[in-house]
Amino acid sequence: MKRPRLLAVALAVPLFGAVSGVALPAASAQPAGPVTEFSVLARDGQSVAAAQQAVRDAGGTIVATNTAVGLITATAPAAGFTERVSANRAVFGAAKAKSIGSAPKAGKKEKPDAVEKEGRGSVSRKAAANKAAGTDPLDDQLWGLKSTRSDLARTKQAGDKRVKVGIIDTGVDGSHPDIAPNFDKADSRNFTKDIVADVNGTVVDGPCEYRGCVDPVDHDDNGHGTHVAGTIAAAANGFGVSGVAPNVTLVNVRAGQDSGYFFLQSTVDALTYSGDAGLDVVNMSFYVDPWLYNCRSNPADSAAEQAEQRTVIEATTRALNYAHRKGVTMVVALGNQHDELAAPHDDVTSPDYPANGTHPRKIDNSSCFSLPVEGPHTIGVGSFGPTQAKADYSNYGTEQISVSAPGGYFRDGYGTPWYRTAENQILSTYPRNVGVAAGNVDAEGNVTPAGVALGVQKATAADGRVGYYQWLQGTSMAAPHATGVAALIVSQYGKKTGHSASMDPDSVQRVLEGTAAPIACPMPQTVDYLKEGRDASFTATCVGDASFNGFYGHGSVDAYSAVTRGSAFLR
Repeated sequence: MKRPRLLAVALAVPLFGAVSGVALPAASAQPAGPVTEFSVLARDGQSVAAAQQAVRDAGGTIVATNTAVGLITATAPAAGFTERVSANRAVFGAAKAKSIGSAPKAGKKEKPDAVEKEGRGSVSRKAAANKAAGTDPLDDQLWGLKSTRSDLARTKQAGDKRVKVGIIDTGVDGSHPDIAPNFDKADSRNFTKDIVADVNGTVVDGPCEYRGCVDPVDHDDNGHGTHVAGTIAAAANGFGVSGVAPNVTLVNVRAGQDSGYFFLQSTVDALTYSGDAGLDVVNMSFYVDPWLYNCRSNPADSAAEQAEQRTVIEATTRALNYAHRKGVTMVVALGNQHDELAAPHDDVTSPDYPANGTHPRKIDNSSCFSLPVEGPHTIGVGSFGPTQAKADYSNYGTEQISVSAPGGYFRDGYGTPWYRTAENQILSTYPRNVGVAAGNVDAEGNVTPAGVALGVQKATAADGRVGYYQWLQGTSMAAPHATGVAALIVSQYGKKTGHSASMDPDSVQRVLEGTAAPIACPMPQTVDYLKEGRDASFTATCVGDASFNGFYGHGSVDAYSAVTRGSAFLR
């Protein structure tokens, strides 16, 4: 089991508040500047009501409050508010969430995550000539399904409808024919509001598709969340693809913007709701923006930025602890920065919001955290390709990894016909509206030549239902395989009462790790990825043995082993 670094540091470093040691402006200074949304965190031991009053006294307007964590959403003029509210003893700190009310410039900004999109422009034609039987028509293309042995596991345990899996992501297309049979619209929530543009006028989510700028709970304008949901629990219904746990229930707990940003308040709200709603497992394939690494006191950051990051660390930690206490198993993508998480590269992408604010920062491992994966009670998942080679982009290291899973690796199989082909990635569900917006599906519902080149596929049922599917790669695709296995574990060993199920998250983790299929480090243990076209920054060294190492953790998740011999790991 990975070492909980965040808890160790939190216990070792007293938390004197987000602005400890920072000179504050005179209390009479009045906030000014554009109206901005802030997240204000109440100090432990102080009432949330006192923190709310501090917000008002500092000139802010309260929008919402998460009482479970003590996180308050407020709007206020940008300049001076953080300093004024943080000076109150009832407040731990404040983080600027987003600026509002700007006129958009041309174009659309997307959160940098190019790794998951790399290489989709090459698709092999060999798969159609070598079709194998699968539970659903497209399952023969799901090498991840076979790698995790979930095709075998379902002969014993295909999942229990009472097990609810939360997708904390960009949304879920609840109308997709492979998602709809398992989708719980009533329990689903959207904790985001579309952001047309940032304070600089750079387009973020673009024009709102729905009045009020809040998407329905069965909608996804990005596609990432729907892809994740399909891998976890696409229904085994004789149509399209099936998921790792095809009979469990899917709940959209949306925390991500259309553009792929995940801000603090929506993430915290999604986590505490997951606990309150009795969800059994949640999948988190993201990091909390705008900081790839949240540092307590990085000298490259301003005093306000340091205070903001301390607030993110504290609020996220409280939310993770809350969800864990409520019985939620939390599975998290390890990240796509090809970092050894105990010795990360310099961070050159933060803060990634609003536009044009990034600056290079050296990352001190003892005081900087990528969240949520480096938070408490998380199961970190690394990614490998069809040959079980660690994906070039995947973060690694014994400090945070728990297990590994199929996440896709476009450049896998160097020297073979499969090198740089779409089938090295992960095929899963794709919202039609996203396909149309991207030009991969036309207005009549046909896959366009551009979509064909990317490997986009269309399935049509006898009754006229139509579903679309796309290839992606990333630790975002590995985590859902592990989440699906975790859901099967709860289905097999959890306590069932009425319409619900429950299982201690630590027990789920022990079974998941204990039944994983060990994978030894490669020989030689240092892999440079140079022949695959990567530079020296991708070079990675695997430390550990077959039972636990930095590339694969305890091994590859194994659904069949989990449901047939997992009881040996229960106390």
